[in-house]
Parts: sequence; C-alpha cells; structure tokens
Amino acid sequence: MAVVIHRYDPPERFVAGTVGPPGQRTFFLQARAGSRVTSVGLEKEQVAVLAERIGDLLDQVADQTDVDTTANNDPVDAEPLEQPIVEEFRAGTMTLAWDGDDEMVAIEVFPVDETPDEPAAGSEDPPEEPAVEPEVDELLLVRVPAATARGFVSRALAVVSAGRPACPFCGGPIDPDGHLCPRANGFRRTSQ
Repeated sequence: MAVVIHRYDPPERFVAGTVGPPGQRTFFLQARAGSRVTSVGLEKEQVAVLAERIGDLLDQVADQTDVDTTANNDPVDAEPLEQPIVEEFRAGTMTLAWDGDDEMVAIEVFPVDETPDEPAAGSEDPPEEPAVEPEVDELLLVRVPAATARGFVSRALAVVSAGRPACPFCGGPIDPDGHLCPRANGFRRTSQ
C-alpha cells in the first residue's frame, strides 16, 4: 500500500488552532499551500509539547550557529483555521529536525498507532516477534524557515493558554460554572 505524504516545503501557512468553546475545543495542526489544505487533529498537550520542543530546537540552533532564529516582524497569525476543516488523521508520534543546509525546521506528524496493546506482564501468552516499526498509511511533513517556526511557537502557546483558567489550588481547569476542587474537600471553586 502506498503511503500518502502531505508535504509542505514550505507552506504558505502553518498553524495550530482550535474549533469549539473552551473546555470542548478540538485542536488541529493545519498547513496550506495555495488551495491545498491539510488538517491533522491532536491533543492540547501535543500542541504545547510541539511548541516547546520547536522553541528549544530554535534556541539550540541560535546558540550553536549564526542562523537568525528570531521571528520576523510580521504579527502573529491570529486568523481562524481554514474552512472547511477536514481531519486527515489524528496525530500520534511527531518528530523534529533541523536542516542546516537549507536552514529549515522539519516537522513530521504520524498518525496514532492503532495496533492492539502488548499483553500484560505475566500473562499466559508468550511474546510473538520483536517489535517492528508500524507501517503508516499517511503522514504530514512540513518544512519551515526559522522565523516561520518561531511564529508557529508564539501562536501555538497562545492557543493553548486561551482555554479554561487553571484552579490556583489543584491546577485543574475551571469551567464557566466552576469545578469541584479536590484540594478544597469537594467545595466548588469558581473562576473569579
């Protein structure tokens, strides 16, 4: 079976965004080149980690080379996601790399591995063969210049922090009608 590679080298736009109200948001990575748009669903934590890791990668590149990894003077992309949003797949493993020859950040997003879990330790079933890299049906490959990657980080961090406020006691999210805080013995805390 042929692997579908959604390749953007570089895209006109590469952003993280959401659909829905805080507490019910669905997160997406979206790349666009011309009229071609690819949207990949993922979890809020994946967006936060991806932004953090890209930022760390750019900081390392700036420390070890003379490449300018600062964001360009363009304002952070605050536009909504491209419509209609058609989720190609749910993100699983993501990889990052720096291409020093082209001075680009390469991001690969693989789909969630839907293979069954390994048998529990001590189970009756003997292990079969050693683990083999799963084959993927499709992946998203995006290569962006450092300034664009820095802009992605800024927007992704803003998108993640735009959700529900965190409870100052337990760190859990506070819904508009409050939440039952385990640190307050079940008393309802509000966002005020």
